[in-house]
Amino acid sequence: MYYGWWNPLYLLFTLPPLLLMLLAQAWVKSSYRKGLRVPNARGLTGQQAAREMMRYTGLGLRTEPIRGELTDRYDPRNDTLYLSQGVASSASVGALAIVAHEVGHALQDQEQYAPMMVRSALVKPVNFGSQLGGILFFVGWALNYFVNLPTIGRFVSWVGIAGFCLAVLFHLVTLPVELNASRRGIALLSEMELVGQGQMGVARTVLYAAALTYIAQLAQALAQVLYYVFILSRGRSRRRR
Repeated sequence: MYYGWWNPLYLLFTLPPLLLMLLAQAWVKSSYRKGLRVPNARGLTGQQAAREMMRYTGLGLRTEPIRGELTDRYDPRNDTLYLSQGVASSASVGALAIVAHEVGHALQDQEQYAPMMVRSALVKPVNFGSQLGGILFFVGWALNYFVNLPTIGRFVSWVGIAGFCLAVLFHLVTLPVELNASRRGIALLSEMELVGQGQMGVARTVLYAAALTYIAQLAQALAQVLYYVFILSRGRSRRRR
């Protein structure tokens, strides 16, 4: 059997997390759109709520528009809260849940929340490692099977896998960052009475659905590593026969 770059076994490893990601994305969009139909207690738009939250927390952030749906984010490099049109202009529970989550990230940045600092430090190594990892794995595989240098080839391939492992670490660190931002956001909505107690379940559902997407991303990264480890291990066992 061919254990190369486009092995059909790849689907066995990657299809389950891919389906989980599709499910998570569908749940996020469904929860968010339902949340947009629920007016919040104060009648504030996402843009207005962001200003209220900044006054309440003492954060000095800029707000800027950003295109798309659910593209909202906090950028720690320029202390800017980017809000999509749907969130900025909507006086709904769904919009405020998204804003509160991003303000939660700003609070993490202000307090230098350790997992967030680690994640920020990993961005460049992960980007480099992910790009180089695939190249090194293929080079090592070629050295093993075409040039007949199995020892060197396997070493190069393992270095490539180590690059993929950085992505797993990144997504693993991302989970507590995102969950903590959601907890902070929910606390803000409650303390500031921006969302009625009977509406908190709607806000939580939006944020829990979003959390599932990060779990799916971790599963995808882990599946990729396990696939390449399987390829190397299977190749070694076949050579011993």
